[in-house]
Amino acid sequence: MAAITKQTLPPVGHAIAGSAGAMFALALVYPLDIIKTRIQVQAKHDKVDDSEHYKSAWDGICQIVAKEGLSGLYAGLGSSLLGTASTNFTYFYCYSFIREQYNQKFNNARGGTLSTGMELLLGAAAGALTTLITTPVSVVTTRQQTLPAEERQDVIQTCQTIIAEEGVAGLWRGIRPSLVLCVNPAITYGSFEKIKQLVLHLLQTSIMTPGAAFGVGALSKTLATIITYPYIMAKVRMQWKPSKEMQGKVDAYKSAYDVLARVIKQEGFFGWYKGMSTQITKAVLSQALLFMMKDIFTNYTILAYALLKNAKK
Repeated sequence: MAAITKQTLPPVGHAIAGSAGAMFALALVYPLDIIKTRIQVQAKHDKVDDSEHYKSAWDGICQIVAKEGLSGLYAGLGSSLLGTASTNFTYFYCYSFIREQYNQKFNNARGGTLSTGMELLLGAAAGALTTLITTPVSVVTTRQQTLPAEERQDVIQTCQTIIAEEGVAGLWRGIRPSLVLCVNPAITYGSFEKIKQLVLHLLQTSIMTPGAAFGVGALSKTLATIITYPYIMAKVRMQWKPSKEMQGKVDAYKSAYDVLARVIKQEGFFGWYKGMSTQITKAVLSQALLFMMKDIFTNYTILAYALLKNAKK
């Protein structure tokens, strides 16, 4: 029986390795995730104390630690890890499966090499399927990250509150901008594959080192984040719920277009990119760590598959 390699590892193996790498990366950069989410929902017209607004990532960290302690930097970590695991497992499974099926049916003559356009198309298809499945976890995580400690609930209670106040559809709030943002992982993974091929060619090697994978992952994620950031901010504001103290002081957003229109009217064009530096830092670090750790976890997954096959003999 032929040995299992990265090329022959089944989609579920890639999904396990990808989700494990993503969870590891998120755990390391989670305080930045909290900060970028809270900055994204802050608006100029909010009639709240200025101390509630973060001037920078460091200012946000200091304010959260002062008010909530170190644990405040990890509010909603459980649901966020669950969301990251489910999102990345679903995405890597769908992407690997769709890519494998496409290569088998239409691409054998080219040895499995895909054009940039097809990489983006397959990535977008996998992203759309993933978004439809995992948006409820994203909504719950946003609520847990942005509500004050005294109003914060666990995952089940948050789901129950959303359903009671907004109906089941509330769990899919922000689904339209989320679907538009399917282009983000498509750009990320599509550009990663192309940049990776270029780097391997320039280095005249067939093996991507963890350091090189980190650099290529950082570059590809930066590109994707800059292109899609306004919709990232719009999606977060759509999923956000004002605290009890703020209710009546801010008007609920009706759509992603409503978010973008109100932000540009009140804060100008650069309001669309509020908090982008923190978003990029968090996204680049977590994505680069994911790409670096996915290769490592993939090797462990291959080893696990080999051990299971040997155990069955």
